[in-house]
Amino acid sequence: MPKVFLSPSLQEYNPFVGGGNEEYYMNLLADAMEPYLRASGIEVERNTPSQTLSQAIAQSNSSGADLHFALHSNAAGESNAGSVRGAEFYYYPTSSNGERFANILKENYNEVYPVTDRISAIPTTSLAEVRRTSSPAVLAEVAYHDNAQDAQFIRDNLDAIARNLSRSIAQYFNVPFVEPNP
Repeated sequence: MPKVFLSPSLQEYNPFVGGGNEEYYMNLLADAMEPYLRASGIEVERNTPSQTLSQAIAQSNSSGADLHFALHSNAAGESNAGSVRGAEFYYYPTSSNGERFANILKENYNEVYPVTDRISAIPTTSLAEVRRTSSPAVLAEVAYHDNAQDAQFIRDNLDAIARNLSRSIAQYFNVPFVEPNP
């Protein structure tokens, strides 16, 4: 049975436009993903909001996970705050499986994200969750939480995003995607 380590953001200090924060919404997203993954025969382990990033990475590395998937939302930075939209999927440049998963995510996310020309798969060596994990890893920035439209997109589409990301994980593992029983 394939195993994924879900790592929703630990960043409660990143506020969403209109209320809430990154940690809160990314945990809701992980909660929504779990039934899809389990129905598809994928084992799930995940971090907890009380952990540090180092603890979450250590847990992932000791979990025996076949894939590490970090769930985040983005912010444009002070000079562009609120004006940027998009989704990014970051992977370590020498990880062919990380790159393959990032490209699956990029391709499939077009089905749910409204600004399809702003979806990217990006190599990086600067993000700990793709650099320090022992399994192939992708860090997703599902949309910009400092942009009102993107923040509302996340709020309004948690289940659709969860279904889409879970289907991408099933595709990565080459297992059938199964809808959970209601």
